[in-house]
Amino acid sequence: MKRDLADALAAAPVPELAPALQLRGVRKTYRLGTHEVPALQGVDLALARGEMLALTGPSGSGKSTILHIAGLIDRPDVGDVLLRGQPVGKLDEAAATLLRRESIGFVFQSFNLVPVMTVAENVDYPLFLAGVPFAERRARVADMLAAVGLAAHAAHRPDALSGGQRQRVAIARALVKRPALVIADEPTASLDSHTADQVLELMREQGHAHGAAFLVATHDARLVGRCDRTVSLRDGRIETDHGDRSPR
Repeated sequence: MKRDLADALAAAPVPELAPALQLRGVRKTYRLGTHEVPALQGVDLALARGEMLALTGPSGSGKSTILHIAGLIDRPDVGDVLLRGQPVGKLDEAAATLLRRESIGFVFQSFNLVPVMTVAENVDYPLFLAGVPFAERRARVADMLAAVGLAAHAAHRPDALSGGQRQRVAIARALVKRPALVIADEPTASLDSHTADQVLELMREQGHAHGAAFLVATHDARLVGRCDRTVSLRDGRIETDHGDRSPR
């Protein structure tokens, strides 16, 4: 039953104008001892297919909570979460895990690559977990590594790569399963300016090429300036939404 539900959500037809991600009136409160800490207080947010949106705000503003809820790692107390027009915020853990595995990619500041796996094996891993046949996996991994400029490094392990190359592997791994949404948490914080610019451009190019939306939490002004839109949070509420920008 869980497999059937995840498959139905992953394969459901997407209404033409449905956002890749939509949060409606999302509220989340955490309990610390005897205290309740409101993390999100009625957040409404929509992210279009192929759009790159930067989430900014001070520590404790709610950025991480939005990433966790959008990535189906946590659930809202109140409100709706829709992925490609399908309600997903109230899925049980088993169904959420399957849908996250197949429809959501993740890029982290620390890369989170498996050190004993080669570059190709790291990119292949989410396809393996999703049960994609071997021949299709091999072709998709090869195409993805070529797209991020790492075809010549397929047999290398992460410790043989630079920081920028490792982040390219992480982006390839996130996109190889053709997700609706990519969650990126401070993806340029560990990179120098030149490498960060290259990674940002790669994220934009590949997001548009694959129709994946990027939801990016960041303090990096370089990244904010390259995103299509910037939403600033404060105290669990959207403080400003700077609207759509023309692609750079």
